[in-house]
Amino acid sequence: MTITPSFSESPVTGNSSTVSDLIRRSAGRFPTSTAIEFGDRTWTYADLDAAVTAVARELARLGVAKGDRVAAYGKNSDLFVLLYLGCARAGFIHVPVNYQLKGDELDYILSNSGAEIVFADADLMSAVTSTPTGDAARVIDFAALVPVATSDSIAAAGNTEFSVDDTDVAQLLYTSGTTSAPKGAVMTHRALVHEYLSALMSLDFAETDRAVHALPLYHSAQMHVFLLPLLSIGAHNIIVPAPVPDELLALFEAREINSFFAAPTVWVALANSPELETRNLDSLRKAYYGASIMPGPILERLRQRLPKLGFFNCFGQSELGPLCSVLRPEEHDEHTGSAGRPVMFVETRVVDSSGADVGPGEEGEILYRSPQLCEGYWNRPDATAEAFDDNWFHSGDLVKVDENGFIEVVDRVKDVINTGGVLVASRQVEDAIFELPQVAEVAVVGIADEKWIEAVSAFVVIKDGQPSLTAEDVTAHVKSRLAGFKVPKRVEFVAELPKNSAGKILKRSLREV
Repeated sequence: MTITPSFSESPVTGNSSTVSDLIRRSAGRFPTSTAIEFGDRTWTYADLDAAVTAVARELARLGVAKGDRVAAYGKNSDLFVLLYLGCARAGFIHVPVNYQLKGDELDYILSNSGAEIVFADADLMSAVTSTPTGDAARVIDFAALVPVATSDSIAAAGNTEFSVDDTDVAQLLYTSGTTSAPKGAVMTHRALVHEYLSALMSLDFAETDRAVHALPLYHSAQMHVFLLPLLSIGAHNIIVPAPVPDELLALFEAREINSFFAAPTVWVALANSPELETRNLDSLRKAYYGASIMPGPILERLRQRLPKLGFFNCFGQSELGPLCSVLRPEEHDEHTGSAGRPVMFVETRVVDSSGADVGPGEEGEILYRSPQLCEGYWNRPDATAEAFDDNWFHSGDLVKVDENGFIEVVDRVKDVINTGGVLVASRQVEDAIFELPQVAEVAVVGIADEKWIEAVSAFVVIKDGQPSLTAEDVTAHVKSRLAGFKVPKRVEFVAELPKNSAGKILKRSLREV
């Protein structure tokens, strides 16, 4: 499958459903309501809409043409959001880049996307210019957008000079690369708007929400599952640079926050913070998690401390924008550990290795079909052909689906360990080790072994102030819970697990240890 971007040449009629249209419509409904706060800058919906147009015009003045790629290499800020929305308004293609990437990894995305202009934070610009592709590109400090977006001479909001259709490409959303090199999922306006609607239908967002956004905005979950859907419904959004546990808890109390999303690693840190017991968190009502499994003991601790707080498990993949399924608060007790059921615009199948559909409760790979789905991978026809089969997308996730449609994620297909010719789901071993009260975090991977093909290997982080564990303690506990062939043959204690900035554990790094 070759990606051929579609760019409409017809004039905008007002009947389109592009990403930036959602902001324009919110500005019409909630002009004086606060849309975004970041530091000492506050944007009403009317201000935001006007600033988006101003940024779009500035990009055009800089010579960016429809279909050109504009890379964003920065930490969380209101300017990061304005650049995305400005690109969307003018028909430019936004390329968010993980700000932790350096050297060859950064150069790969800049080169693969063909970005000729890069916006970067001042302290990150040298990382861009030190790469071959970045050195040849035009690199602009994000701060240059401040006078553009805040100018008193901003014209009335609108996009009459831009022609954008919902089938145009809005973003190249690079996968996190936890198991392989990142691939640029080609996301159209149509796909992202459908994903926003799915989020609105499944996650109980409301105009009255006061939400904090702390995870990286370059990541699809924070931007597309939370911030953009909340902006489309008129909510109040506070963006912070990073998820610092004690600072978050203080903010929740001071600003009466009722809605918050974080990866389980952040919820673990919040649950372990002494300030959890001292802060007044009565306003907090909606808690969202995703990207990896929430440890059962952590979820139970949070629910006991905050009994009015409802938890939503959000599961998905970048290629679908990324929300695919949701487990709602009222479903947690009966379906503990489930990823929930598919959202409004997502259809699923579960197949075995031959491609045949399996029955309820049987393991297989989950496939997706959806208007949220990307068009394929940018400049990667080989990867596109491998992942797409007759409009069905192969997720790489091994799951079981019960007779009521609830999805249980067994493991990533690539994370299943082949030990002595027997397959072991790493998540099952992780769950057993997590039962030990001294364990703060754990990751289990298969490491190449002459005898076993892959040896089940556990990397364990001990909680601060807890008695130390031995490898024998860990293996004895797992042996008491699981079959012998699932017991780790290697246990290593580490200070921390390697993660990307979205909190997802990088298992490929552990396999290289």
